[in-house]
Parts: sequence; C-alpha cells; structure tokens
Amino acid sequence: MNSISSVYMPKAIFYGNDSFKKLGGETRKLGTSALIISDKVMEDLGYVDKCKMLLHEEEIHCSTYLGIDSEPTDRFVNEALELLKQNNCDVIIALGGGSCIDTGKAVAVIATNGGDISEYMGNKKMADKKAIPLIAFPTTAGTGSEATDVTVITNTRNDVKMMIKQPTFLPEVAIVDPKLTLSSPKHITSATGIDALTHAIEAYLSRRSHPFTDTLALSAIKLIYDNIEEVYKNGHNIEARGKMSLGALQAGIAFSNSSVCLVHGMSRPIGAIFHVPHGVSNAMLLPAILEFSKPACMDRLASIGLFIKPELSGYSNEEIANMVVQEIKKLCLNLNIPNMKEWGIEKQKLEKVVGKMAKDALASGSPSNNPRIPTEEEIIELYQLCFDYDMSKGKNESIR
Repeated sequence: MNSISSVYMPKAIFYGNDSFKKLGGETRKLGTSALIISDKVMEDLGYVDKCKMLLHEEEIHCSTYLGIDSEPTDRFVNEALELLKQNNCDVIIALGGGSCIDTGKAVAVIATNGGDISEYMGNKKMADKKAIPLIAFPTTAGTGSEATDVTVITNTRNDVKMMIKQPTFLPEVAIVDPKLTLSSPKHITSATGIDALTHAIEAYLSRRSHPFTDTLALSAIKLIYDNIEEVYKNGHNIEARGKMSLGALQAGIAFSNSSVCLVHGMSRPIGAIFHVPHGVSNAMLLPAILEFSKPACMDRLASIGLFIKPELSGYSNEEIANMVVQEIKKLCLNLNIPNMKEWGIEKQKLEKVVGKMAKDALASGSPSNNPRIPTEEEIIELYQLCFDYDMSKGKNESIR
C-alpha cells in the first residue's frame, strides 16, 4: 500500500432483530432530554410511541419533531433546531429513512457549531465543535446514513441538493433493527434497496476506494443482489430483510470512507429539481452510467461479477463486466424502476434545466471520484440518454 487510508464509523453499532430495545440505555449514557426527529408515517406505525416508552423507562424527557414529509430540506432543519433549543434537548434520536437521519445530523451539528446548513456546503464552514450526540435508527434498508459522516440537504432557495461531508456529522450510535423495515412498502423497498446497491458499487469503483472499503462493498453488493428481489416480492421475509439491512449498513460504511461517484453526483439535481426520491433517481441513472464508466473500470466490474457468481471464472473480464451491467438493468426492470419520462418528467422542462443540473452535479465533487471522469457536456448527454432509457436492452445477457 502506497498511501494511508482511514475509516470512520459510529462509536457503537447495534445490529440485529430487537436491537431497537437498546434505545433507552444508550440514550441514558448520552443525556437526559431527547428530541425525536421522525415523520408522520413512523408515528402512525407506532414506532414513535415505542421510542417514547423506552425513553420513559429510563426517565428521559423527550420532545418530537414530525415535520419531515419529503427529501430533507433546510426548512426541516431549521424547524427541528428551534424545537431542540426550546426544550433544551441534549440528545437527538433520528428515526426513519435517510430524510429523518440526514435532518438529525444537520440539527446536531448546527446546534453546537452555529450558522445555516448552507454554509457547510463545500466545507466553507467547518464544524469544529462536537455535535450533540445523535442516535440513528434506520427503518429502511437503503441510505446507510446511520453509519456515514455525510448529510444531503436541499437548499430551498436555489434548488440545490447539498452534499456535506465532515466527521462531525457522524452519528454517535447506530441501531439497525431489521424488524423495523418490515413495514416498508414495495416501492420504498425497491428504491432504497437500489440506493444501497448503488452505494456499494460506487464505493468499490471509486478512485478513493481502499482494501477496507472494498471488503465491505463487495459483501454489501452480494447481500443486496441475493435478497433485493425476494424482499420486494415477499416483504415479510425477515431473514432476507436482515440481510438487506446488513448490506445497507456495510455499503454506508464503505461509501462514507471511499466516497460515491457519478451516479450520486447526477442523482442529486434530479431530486432537487424534479423531487424524485433519491433511490429512484439513482436507479434511473445507474445502468447508463455503468456503461459510460465501463471502459475505465472493466476489471473492477469483473471482480464484482466473480464475487457474486464465482462460476463465471471461465469468461473474460470484458464479458463479465458486460453481464454485470446487464444484470443491473434486469434488476431495475424486475423492481419496476421507471426512467425519467415514465416518472412524469417533461422533456422540455429537462432541456431547460439540464445545463444547471450538469453544473450542480460537477460542483458536488462526486463525479471526480468516478473511474471515468466526465465533462459537463458528457453529463448533459447522459441526462438526455437517461430520460427515456430502455432497461430491457440486453436483458438476455444475465449472469443468473
């Protein structure tokens, strides 16, 4: 090894069925007054009340912010921050999908470091002071946000999804209970599952990958590849749900330490402007971007194929790489992932904003980690290609 690599993750990670019950004791170690950041869905499912009960058993006062109803925005951050201050909370519990956890991260950092979340974009402002302790509780097997030092918040003033990465945004504790994902509906299961798969693939292909992240990324790819269609078809399969949760967690640690690439760079503007859920926008882009990147990462793609299917060892690296890309298309088809046109995005509207989208994608920094680094013009062409991209092309070249 010619360089020094680093690995950051939460101080404590609890994984497994019923690990939810660790909440009260872990919160007690960190403070006496908690702010639960969640959404109405989690309240309706009874998860918020379960949190309150576990906290009550430890005599911990709690307040709730349930205003999150979309991808996380600066408005949610400011509202939750005000509630935290009003109630003098010294611990944050983020319960839900990536939107809730990313909001919790932003609130935890700003509460002690001040400023507006937009000031942290591009590391213009650094969070030098320790954040309020954050316990992250994912209820989907997707974002991996419970184990990353990344938060993605939409700036509602300019429609830019801000990807902010600093060590201070890392949760203190992650509690990953696969049972909490049983309530996830099919469309959320598919979107978040493809999101996790994208994390793992990009972590492995990233120019900043290293042996530690490679190990986690490959394990995550196989766990997700082997189980995503099963949990989509049979959401009550707790064993498959558990493997998806573990895969999402591993993918989160991997990409947090090696970074994501072009898919995420291009995905964020789609979410910010057209309000497409993050996992879906990733899936809209992943096959075409793998095709674009393939000449620069043929061997790495082949390694992925051989890891999930060792029996492919008789094929050339180029053949295996091609089959991996086709398999991603097949997964997207089987999970009913739409392209931009099928989602309802108008071609005329896309053409008006595609230049801004390309600039915003490049400004995020993620495309520079890609095996093949695109120009602004190439990103525009990729957006146009993905508008009505046909996932069925080449579907017979499957590795199954």
